[in-house]
Amino acid sequence: MLAHIKNNSKTHVKNSLYFLIALFLFSCDGPEARKPIRSSVPKIVKSTVERNKELLAIEVGIINALVKKDTLHQYLPTSSGSWFYYETKNDSTTYIPKGEDIVTLTYNIMTLTNDTIYSAKEIGVQQIKVDKPSLFKGLRNTFTLLKEGEKATFLFPSSLGFGYHGDDNKIEPNTPIKSSIEILKIEQNPIK
Repeated sequence: MLAHIKNNSKTHVKNSLYFLIALFLFSCDGPEARKPIRSSVPKIVKSTVERNKELLAIEVGIINALVKKDTLHQYLPTSSGSWFYYETKNDSTTYIPKGEDIVTLTYNIMTLTNDTIYSAKEIGVQQIKVDKPSLFKGLRNTFTLLKEGEKATFLFPSSLGFGYHGDDNKIEPNTPIKSSIEILKIEQNPIK
């Protein structure tokens, strides 16, 4: 009986070994081409982008209506999507701040209905290096439009203001703003 069990064990091991070899040989068809990974934008991102486009269209409509209604000022559009008019223009100079220049300026922030959010006095005089400003996007874009001694009022959609986040203080998320900006001094970078 013991001899019969040993023979059965050897046969069982041999059969198992043959089965594994056959399985290995027949399972390898060769290299399979990898399929490209499809990257898809999650639905939430798509819906957020659509919502932001709709919000921007509404804000641009409001700003365009304000510009059209205000017959006292001659508004100029900017390439970034804001509108502005000059309060004080300086025709005695042509120099506009560039790169490493330091600009001394004052500005305020208001609602589009002229309610003061931050006065120029609250903000204080600011000294900003042109290519490394720490100000909101719309204000950074004004440096290439104004010369020393000029003052202008800008209308910014929220995307150029404080965006979908606000300023964590007085400016709510998605708030278009108005800002009067005055360039007091431009210190040209001596290394050119």
